[in-house]
Amino acid sequence: MEIKLKRNAKIAVGAAILSCFLGASAYASALLPNKLPLTPVNEPEFYGSPTSSIASAVALPSGAATFSTSGTVPPLLNKDGKTVYERYGDTEKQGEGILLNIEKQLKEQGLSMKDVIYLRVYVTADEAKKGEFDYQGWFNAYAKFFNTKENPTKVARSTVGVAGLVNKDWLIEIEAVAAYPITHNQN
Repeated sequence: MEIKLKRNAKIAVGAAILSCFLGASAYASALLPNKLPLTPVNEPEFYGSPTSSIASAVALPSGAATFSTSGTVPPLLNKDGKTVYERYGDTEKQGEGILLNIEKQLKEQGLSMKDVIYLRVYVTADEAKKGEFDYQGWFNAYAKFFNTKENPTKVARSTVGVAGLVNKDWLIEIEAVAAYPITHNQN
């Protein structure tokens, strides 16, 4: 008999705690309404400062299909080059080569750079630049493809300095996410 009381007491305490959490959650929801309207999004919507070259956030419509690239690395320019710059180029040149490769991958899927919604970028230190990360080189490459007259899209983006990439000559690697237009038919 004593065992049943302990078990029943544990169930009652657990139920009381659970109801407190549920009540607090409902109360907090009522006090903290969403900051963005709950209207449906019909195409990707980019948020952020008009003066920034990147978006701070992107909203996708319900059911939107996306296409993601793996980490894309720079193309080899000259296999016999004596320096990293001769073999692959500096950060800006490598970034341009990668974005051209991503553009080609997108085209094969019926997409373009205008459909890109997010970029994740890894930059390594450039020994020829005192071991510093050449973020400006990357920003220059980005500026040739996005937030331009031809492509006004300003994607959400993360740029991260990393210790190294698979090949010591690579100064940058980029992952891209693009959203298919809602009218896209995969079949």
